[in-house]
Amino acid sequence: MSQEENIQEEMQSVISLIDLQNANIYQEESLILNQVDFKVDAGEFVYLIGKTGSGKSSLLKTLYADIPLIKGEGAINTFNLRKLRDKQIPLLRRSIGIVFQDFELLMDRSVAENLSFVLEATGWKASNKINARIEEVLSQVGLKTKHFKMPHELSGGEQQRVVIARALLNNPPLILADEPTGNLDPDTSDDIMNLLFKINKESNTGVLMATHNYAIIEKFPGRIVKCADGTLKEDETMMMSL
Repeated sequence: MSQEENIQEEMQSVISLIDLQNANIYQEESLILNQVDFKVDAGEFVYLIGKTGSGKSSLLKTLYADIPLIKGEGAINTFNLRKLRDKQIPLLRRSIGIVFQDFELLMDRSVAENLSFVLEATGWKASNKINARIEEVLSQVGLKTKHFKMPHELSGGEQQRVVIARALLNNPPLILADEPTGNLDPDTSDDIMNLLFKINKESNTGVLMATHNYAIIEKFPGRIVKCADGTLKEDETMMMSL
């Protein structure tokens, strides 16, 4: 096991991956969520629910430092969000796997080129190690033979698997997923959820997933937190009804 993997394993066993205390979440100048207290530990699978505009995306953007945390306290993967410097943001994002609804793949590059671009951007140098890591993550998501495919040659489900492979490249202890099944049919959505749960269980990877799809939550139960009325709170009522 490498030194980086040892550090990640120790980090997962000791602290919460996400720890917000009395945090205010903003969208531009507007206060969206007030006095948020929220933790996600290693190995947890947590659903983030709420109506459009309720603050789900703003919360996720705050966690990966696209929106600054200016009031309250917050930490993610040992990074202090209140004291985060610009030069630390790439390191923070390297410690998180981010899965978007609309894929955000580079359409003029092959699957392998999409993944190598991320590895090179996060400091990987040796081509043999880059190629080996790409092999590993594509095998992990069931796309071992798709290296040379262009994104437009893949189905929606396959493109989302590439996005998940991209999120896994740097062995993050935490995945943030923003509506990862939003553009997929029910059967493909189930395949993606099975993959996320497999990663969650086998690697003890924490997952925070924003979703509108309550049918997904019913099939794949997990802890539920809800953005509503300017607050974030555990949704025990919904958990009891599932």
